[in-house]
Amino acid sequence: MTTSRPDPEDLTARARIRDAALRLFGEHGFEAATTRRIAEAAGVSPGLVRHHFGSKQALRQACDAHLIKLITRINEQVAADTTAADAPVGGVNYVGASLAALGPYQRYLARALTEGWAEPVFDAMVQMSEQWLAELDERRSDPPFAHRKARATVGTAMALAVGILHEHVSRGLGVDVSTEEGADLLAVTLLDLYSHPWLSPEQAAAHRDALESTRRSTEEHADE
Repeated sequence: MTTSRPDPEDLTARARIRDAALRLFGEHGFEAATTRRIAEAAGVSPGLVRHHFGSKQALRQACDAHLIKLITRINEQVAADTTAADAPVGGVNYVGASLAALGPYQRYLARALTEGWAEPVFDAMVQMSEQWLAELDERRSDPPFAHRKARATVGTAMALAVGILHEHVSRGLGVDVSTEEGADLLAVTLLDLYSHPWLSPEQAAAHRDALESTRRSTEEHADE
């Protein structure tokens, strides 16, 4: 994968403050990570934190915006590789690339997402998933059971779970997923899961019909 030039912002004191906040928010939580502690970790004065961000809430929003920028960049690289050449992803392990790019921020993501904040990050990932599904739906031979937003939302949550639970995943795989060997095994495993669904379309349709029948029966009994 071609290495892009670093974002000029990442060379500034503002970026040091943001990165310190990402680490401390992840380690201690939003309330416990005070502006003073963040300033100390970034090697700046509390006044400079206020100068650049104004408030701790705005600082957290900047953290989310930085992660969205990283995720968007990876998504665009994958999209470019899948459309620009016959090779599906140009020979690049984007699972490993994603883990490497987001690795330093896993604690932040895990805490933020499980505690119900970082909504912009999750929503941005859902939108990207919807874009991929729009293309996939054009090639589907059967109509989807659920609308695209629902599938993108659940699919995003499932994809994020690998990173959030990376220690458990690594233990189960027998290799650290942050290493090249672990990323390769994870990528191959995901390819196998995505290419060989556990249910055939016919089995899935039968389960869907059974769920619908149970729902109707429950509603009828409720009306009696």
